[in-house]
Amino acid sequence: MPTNKRKKNSRMRGSGSHGWGSKKSHRGTGRKGGAGFSGTGKRADQMKPLIWKNKEFFGKHGFYPHGSKQRNPAVNIAYIEENLEKLLKENLIEKNGDRYIIDLKKLGFGKLLAEGTPKHKLVITCESASSSAEEKITAAGGEVLISGAVLAKKLKSEKQGTKEIEEGAGEEEE
Repeated sequence: MPTNKRKKNSRMRGSGSHGWGSKKSHRGTGRKGGAGFSGTGKRADQMKPLIWKNKEFFGKHGFYPHGSKQRNPAVNIAYIEENLEKLLKENLIEKNGDRYIIDLKKLGFGKLLAEGTPKHKLVITCESASSSAEEKITAAGGEVLISGAVLAKKLKSEKQGTKEIEEGAGEEEE
């Protein structure tokens, strides 16, 4: 009756391979040069043709701006006109008489663009709007209301512009 059986590795001491075949076997991923595509062309010429078809394998190519989001997504007048009834049913916009009251922030937009023609009287509140969009809306009998922070910045820049013009005119008179 055997009492204690000797382990195999104790008999493999000094053999070099310890029972795993080649001397370099049983080394994990390092045995094949690394994980994935490691060793496929930076040094090993025999692997280069495998990689040549992938033009972006070698070198660095731009960057990906993680987490950056569009701060002021835009919407066209055409989109609003097409979805007017749908938005009204979903209570995202209001109707007051013959005017439609629209808050673009509620819809997830920030800027109003001019593509399309307004067929209804629209009162649109937004963070910013293109000048041609404002003209189209006012020509159709509506109005564009720009929200506070953006409007204040716009007025401030306009005031600075008029001060510069006045200063320039004052210099010419002297």
